[in-house]
Amino acid sequence: MPVTRIAAQGRLGAIDLSWKLPGWDPLVDHFAIHMSEDPEVELTPETIIGKTVYGRFTHDTLGPRAETRHYRIVTVDAAGRRSRPSRLVRGVSTESMTMRGRAVAQVGAFDSKSLELALAPDRGQPDYLDTFPDGVDFRYGQSDPATDWCYLHPGPRDRWAGNRAHTFRLRFDMSPAPTADPGLAIWLVDTHATLAGTATLAVNGVEVTDVEFAGGATRGSLEGDATVPGTALVPSFVELRLPAERFVAGANSVDITKTTGSWHAYDAVGVFALER
Repeated sequence: MPVTRIAAQGRLGAIDLSWKLPGWDPLVDHFAIHMSEDPEVELTPETIIGKTVYGRFTHDTLGPRAETRHYRIVTVDAAGRRSRPSRLVRGVSTESMTMRGRAVAQVGAFDSKSLELALAPDRGQPDYLDTFPDGVDFRYGQSDPATDWCYLHPGPRDRWAGNRAHTFRLRFDMSPAPTADPGLAIWLVDTHATLAGTATLAVNGVEVTDVEFAGGATRGSLEGDATVPGTALVPSFVELRLPAERFVAGANSVDITKTTGSWHAYDAVGVFALER
């Protein structure tokens, strides 16, 4: 009853595994995913990075670098018997713009944690409106992430935040004005599972695009570390380029306005100078 047709697909900060489910006789209890940085994946308790009853598994919190990992999957039946391991599969995650670009402005560390941000890890819902009644207005180089950038960004579906749109503004200087489109990285430790929603991005007050967030686990309002083994948090990532013509030499701003849905929980946000 080993799994077959195992495949690995890399993306930013994660590698997604999928496989064909074996027959259900004997009854399957779970699939154990063994991982190693080395092609020789030892089948020991120490190499198990997760268990699932589904034909898919995401190995996340791999960070901003392009990381290579090797996997084998073992089927465990209801009696605790382990199958032969699957064939070896190799996956490579995608490099983030935070590695190939130069940070122009950054809030927080891109580390799958929100703990360095204001009100983290669990005071967002009760304290947000009192602390940030007009949203977030953060000046890079002067403001403090621990007090001035809330980890939790509410949306219009959040009664605790007034059922309205909220804007988080990042202010920074550029000199000279960019000739290549800068990059914007928005890393999240989690989002609402069914109401992740959308946000409008604006540069210097001019709307440039909308982004849609992936559904998470609805735990990021209460927990702030997605690297904890067994965590329910589901990190997600938005990285895109913003039009260079919207930036100027001197003072600039990027606004993130949550226009639909419920909250998302930040890991880090940054604007990066990139090559063409």
